[in-house]
Parts: sequence; C-alpha cells; structure tokens
Amino acid sequence: MVGLPARGKTYISYKVSRYLTWLGIKTQIFSVGNYRRKLAGLNLPHTFFDTKNKEAMKKRHEAAAMALNDMIQWFSKEDGIVGILDATNSNKKARAWINQELTSRDIQVLFIESICDNEKVILSNIKDVKLSSPDYCNRDPEAATEDFMKRIRHYEAAYETITEEDLTYIKLINTGSQYIINMIRGYLESRIVYYLMNLHTRPKRIWFSRHGESLFNLEDKIGGDSGLSPRGEQYALKLPELVKQNIGDRPLTVWTSSMHRTIQTARHLPFPKKQWKALDELDTGICDGMTYDEIAAKYPEDFSRRDEDKFNYRYRGGESYRDLVLRLEPVIMDLERHENILIISHQATIRCMYAYFMGLSHEKLPYARIPLHTIIELKPKAFSCEEKLYKVDVGAVDTFRPRGQQARRLANDKFVDATTPLAEGASGEIADSNTPILPITSISATPC
Repeated sequence: MVGLPARGKTYISYKVSRYLTWLGIKTQIFSVGNYRRKLAGLNLPHTFFDTKNKEAMKKRHEAAAMALNDMIQWFSKEDGIVGILDATNSNKKARAWINQELTSRDIQVLFIESICDNEKVILSNIKDVKLSSPDYCNRDPEAATEDFMKRIRHYEAAYETITEEDLTYIKLINTGSQYIINMIRGYLESRIVYYLMNLHTRPKRIWFSRHGESLFNLEDKIGGDSGLSPRGEQYALKLPELVKQNIGDRPLTVWTSSMHRTIQTARHLPFPKKQWKALDELDTGICDGMTYDEIAAKYPEDFSRRDEDKFNYRYRGGESYRDLVLRLEPVIMDLERHENILIISHQATIRCMYAYFMGLSHEKLPYARIPLHTIIELKPKAFSCEEKLYKVDVGAVDTFRPRGQQARRLANDKFVDATTPLAEGASGEIADSNTPILPITSISATPC
C-alpha cells in the first residue's frame, strides 16, 4: 500500500484480503503500524512522525523491515500467495527498497496508492478508523483529531506520489473517481486491479432477505422452484412495511434470483427490480427436490462426506458452495459498485455473500445462520462489518441443519433428529480444498 494517513489504505487492505480469501487465495495483511507500536509503544505524539526526528525515523524503518521480513518468511514457509504490506510507503526510497527486497526473491510487487484531497472524506476516515486505533486509546476525540492532523502534515512534507515508470502500480484517486495503472502483468494482478476499480470506500449498507417460507421448506426438500407457503405469502405482504420501518425512504433497487419464490416475495415492493440468474439457489443436481432423509437413504456415503467438507462437496450434476462463490463473484463486483441494494435470494446464495462481507472462513460459510422472514443489514467498516437483523411477526420453519444431523422431522417449526434411514449408494464429489476457487493464472486452451 502507498498513501498518506487517513486515505483508506487499511480499508482497502482488508477488502482486498477478504475478497481474495473468499476466493480461496491465501492472503495475509502485515501492518507496519502494529510493528511500530510494539517497538515504540502507544500514544506517541505527532512529533514522532516528523522526518527530522532521526531516532523515530530509525524505529519506523526498523518496524517496516520487521513487517517485510515476516511477510517474506510467510511466503516461503507457509506457501502464502498474496501478502499485503499496509503502510504509507510514502517516498521513492522506501518503495525502491521494498521492490528490491521482494523482486530479488522472485516475488511480484504491485503497489496500490490511495490519493484523496477531499477534506470531508479525510476527516470521516479519521473519526471512523484512526480515533479507534490503539494509537489514540482513551484520548479526547478533539485532541486526538488535532494531533492526527499534525501527524498528516509531517507525512505531507516528505510525501512523493508514485511516478516510477519501472514499478507496477495502480493509483486510486478520490475514492474511485479516477484510476492510473502502470505495467500490470499477470492474471492475478489483473484480477486485483479489476476488483479495485469496482471498489468504493464511501460508507454503504447492503440488505439481504431470503424468500418467504416456501412449500419445499415445509417438506424439508432442497432445490426445486416451488412457490410460497401461506406464511411465505404473509411475509411478502408485510415486507414493504418492514423495509419502510427499518430502511426508510431510501431509493432502493431490489435484486432477486430467477426463481419463483424470490420473485413472489419481492412483488409488493414499490422499487425497481432486477432478476439475476447468478442469485439462484445452489444447484443440487440429481438430489434436486429430495428431502434430507431421502438423500441419507439413497446416498449415505455422500451424505456423510458432505458433512465432513460441506463447502467443497459438489452434488452430482450440480454445484458445491465453492462453485457458488465463483458464480457470485460478478454479483459481489456490482454490490461494491452500487448503493441501496436489497437482495432477495436463497439460503446458500446469501451465505456466500454474507461470508464475503463478514470475513467467514470456508469452513464456517455453509453453517452461517440465514433465517427466514428476516432482513439482514450489513455495514462494512475498515476492520469489520456491522450486522443488524430486522424481523417480521410471521412464523417460519427453521431450515438450519447443523453439522452431523442425520434424518430429521419437523416439530414446532424446527427440524429435530429422527431415526436414521437405510443406506443404498453414493453420488457426488469433493473438490480439492487446496486449490484456489479463482485460478491465479489464466487458463489457456490448446487448439484441436
């Protein structure tokens, strides 16, 4: 990373890290600020960041060297793929040193510079991120803001924007109003740049809702294209009021899948609507329309294997959660670009998008709770993502299936354990969990 303080570098670092991790690409952030705090302590005055302070400059370089060395060790010993050095790297000398240290070890370097001269955005970044950092723990907000502004002035006095023609870089200017790209080489670099050009650092909220309770939900059947149950219809009728009470009069756009139950759920909402085939439920292949009991009886080996690795398990003729993540990547790109979007979709589909914003691991993703008749509001922040749930007073079956649950029956709107049925055969496959979901090199076709 490159840029003055409070320009969104940490936010960008965490967003890129979550995106790549979501796609199965091993990624880690190395924050020079954390190393500096270990070396020099907390609550440092702004004078520590004055380039004329030789002793402080020595410690700051030592912190950067420690972070860079740890990243190099991570690449070699832990098979890391993308390391993010989160720091200002604010002059040509620092960037030349980093480039030399990494390229000499055959590590490709991409510099990402965030430039912003909008004082309102800068002040918002200071209040939202910097004042909650360990540097200003238990400090008066006004005094902390004043001190941090002085810190920025020290950086500005010695700052050199990237102009080095021999470096690979992208400049993000004023939260995405302009981009400058130089010497981008390789498939993975191109994907990261494409993501950054869709990323906006301004605050936003995203809303998700599953379709109303369906007839298949009541029967514990997976897949299919069934309509809504009577209670699902009630949810559809009450959804406009739930939106008005909790989201307000924002000019929403509603995205649904192409399946009947999501379209029926959205039909009373007075907003523009868009159908996405990519938002359809996970394709369950030859198990489509079957109950979990029937799957356990007919394909017991796979029923058990799916529990062992639910993210990578692929139904025969269908999809895995892994496949679904790749299918949803274009939707995530559009979500990063747009604001005021309400998505009405399906349990597995929302789980994948929810995991992206919440930073869930692939192991936890298939077990995220996405209840029926509930709007989930997510507010992405620099280090985390805030979540709120808005519920409507309409009952619904709880379709959540915990790891290890075998045959089950419905009791009081919950599926509980029942007698395990007899076994017959096997069905699907498990993908290699060590392979990134998104290829990190381009795939070339050999002419016939």
